[in-house]
Amino acid sequence: SECLFCSIAAGEIPSSKVYEDDVCFAFNDIAPQAPTHFLVIPKAHIAPAGDYGGKFRVVAHCFEVISKVTKDLGIAQFRVVSNCGEQAGQSVFHLHFHVLAGRDMTWPPG
Repeated sequence: SECLFCSIAAGEIPSSKVYEDDVCFAFNDIAPQAPTHFLVIPKAHIAPAGDYGGKFRVVAHCFEVISKVTKDLGIAQFRVVSNCGEQAGQSVFHLHFHVLAGRDMTWPPG
């Protein structure tokens, strides 16, 4: 696969796994922007700006995973970010959600 996140989810590229099930995969960001910074991705490739068709359940499941993982980590306050498109700062064009916690989320980051 030419998609970085598809390769990570398939185990072809090593990652620091946080969570995995049949639908999605979560792993720590390699360039964290907060003390806790992990990504949740669908295992199936979903283009960020395309036809989501019957994929809303997958997206909803990603948010269920975010809730489970943050609870398991004892995190009550966190931010979920999804950059959609190059102008928004997206660099990997596979739908994904950044989960950040452990610091004040004011802007600019400090």
